[in-house]
Amino acid sequence: MLKTHSIALMIAAAGLLGACTGTQAMNSSDGSDHSSSANKSTEPIIPGYTVGSKSIERAPITLGELEELKLSLLMSDEDIKYLRMSRDVLEPHVEELVGVWYGFVGGNEHLLKYFSNNAGEPDMDYLGRVRERFEQWVLDTAQAEYDQEWLDYQFEIGRRHHRVGKNTTDHADAIDHINFRHLSALTIPVTTTLRPFLERSDHTAEEVDKMHAAWVKSVLMQTILWSYPYVHEGDF
Repeated sequence: MLKTHSIALMIAAAGLLGACTGTQAMNSSDGSDHSSSANKSTEPIIPGYTVGSKSIERAPITLGELEELKLSLLMSDEDIKYLRMSRDVLEPHVEELVGVWYGFVGGNEHLLKYFSNNAGEPDMDYLGRVRERFEQWVLDTAQAEYDQEWLDYQFEIGRRHHRVGKNTTDHADAIDHINFRHLSALTIPVTTTLRPFLERSDHTAEEVDKMHAAWVKSVLMQTILWSYPYVHEGDF
C-alpha cells in the first residue's frame, strides 16, 4: 500500500514541466484562439496530439448520428453553452485538475497497470506524454465544436485505449489493452472530482450545477464513442 501511495505521488508530479508548455502552446500568444484545430503542423507541439491530421481515419458514424447520440443523452445547446462557460473556469487549474486524476489512477493498482510493463513498473515517460494530451482534452471538451475533426479524433482516442492502437503513439512499454469496464467507469471519478474546480469561480450555484451536468453528459458521450473498437462489428 505504501508503494502504491509513493507511485501515486510520483505520477501526480510527472510531466508537470512539459504540461505547462503543452497546454499553453495550443493557445495563441494573446489567448484568443481556442480552436482545437488551430495547430495542424506536421510536428504537433503536444506529442501525439494529432487532431485534424491527415493521418486520422474518418469516423465510422456520421455527424447526423452524432446529433442523434446527443439527443439520447439529453444534450442540448444549453449544455454546450455551459461547457463553454466552464473553459475559463478550468483553464487556470487544468494542471492541478489532471494531477488529481493522475493521483487517483496512481493510487489504484488495477488502473496503474495500464501504464506499466509486465513487471509492474510504471512507464513514467508514457505517463508524462499522456498527461499533456489529457490537459488539452479538458480544454477540448469545454470548447468542442462537434464537427468532423472532433468526431474523427474521438475514434482515434478509442483506438489508443484498445489493443488495435494502444502504446503505438508513444512507443510505450506498457500493457497493450485497457479493459473497457474501467474506461467507462472513470466517467464518475472524472466528473465528481471536477466539480470542486467548477466552484472556484464567481458563478452562481445554479450555473455550477449546469456546467457540471454538461460535463457529465459530454464525458459519457465521449466514452461511448471511444467504445467503438470494443464493440462487435455492426453492433455499435
